[in-house]
Amino acid sequence: MPGTPDGFTLRTTHPGNPDGVEVMLERWEAGTEEPPHSHPGDDMTVVVEGHMTIQYYRREGDTLVPEGDTVHLRAGETGYVAAGRIHDAKYLSACKLVYVHDRAFGFTAA
Repeated sequence: MPGTPDGFTLRTTHPGNPDGVEVMLERWEAGTEEPPHSHPGDDMTVVVEGHMTIQYYRREGDTLVPEGDTVHLRAGETGYVAAGRIHDAKYLSACKLVYVHDRAFGFTAA
C-alpha cells in the first residue's frame, strides 16, 4: 500500500461499514516500528507469530511522556488499546498479527 512503513504488508476486509469492525492480517519485518499514534476506535491485536512491544504515552503540553511499562506481546498473546490512546509499536522479531479495529480504521500521528 502506498505510504505504509517499510517492512509492512497487509491484507484487510473490504471497508464500507463504518459502524462495524475492520479485520486485518498484518506482517511486520523484524526491526520495524510504528511511531506514536492513536486510532478512532478500540483495537485488539492477536500475535500469531513473533515478538512485539507497545509503549503508551500521555501528552504534557507539546511533549509525549511514556506512561507505564512497555508491554511485551509474543505468539499466542493479545493486546488491547482503547480508542484515542497514544501508543507506539515495535516489532522485535518478524511478526504476523491479526488486528481487529472497532469501526472504520484510522491512524492519527501523535
